[in-house]
Amino acid sequence: MNDRATPAMHALPDGEAEIALVLRLPWEDVARLGQEAGRLAAQRQRPVTLDEAVSHRLRSARSAAHARPGAQSGEQPAPVVAPAPVSSLPPRPPGEQARQAIDRINGTA
Repeated sequence: MNDRATPAMHALPDGEAEIALVLRLPWEDVARLGQEAGRLAAQRQRPVTLDEAVSHRLRSARSAAHARPGAQSGEQPAPVVAPAPVSSLPPRPPGEQARQAIDRINGTA
């Protein structure tokens, strides 16, 4: 079996599951995840990893989808609108994108 096609899944003691994935993201998305991790760290008063930021983002989106008004009354849920692209910036060389994203994550931009 190919590990790239079948991600490893593990049951966790708290009743959740963990799936290991590899994602290819533009540097702007990585920078935004870093900003999300920073916001969570401020809320939780402790360091937060990018993994935690992604998990929080996914849980928040899932919770919002389940909490839509009318979902329990039998009404059709509102159509999900595709999010706008994360970045509307013109393309830059990958090295420059990486440097700017790292600067944003570190707060030096």
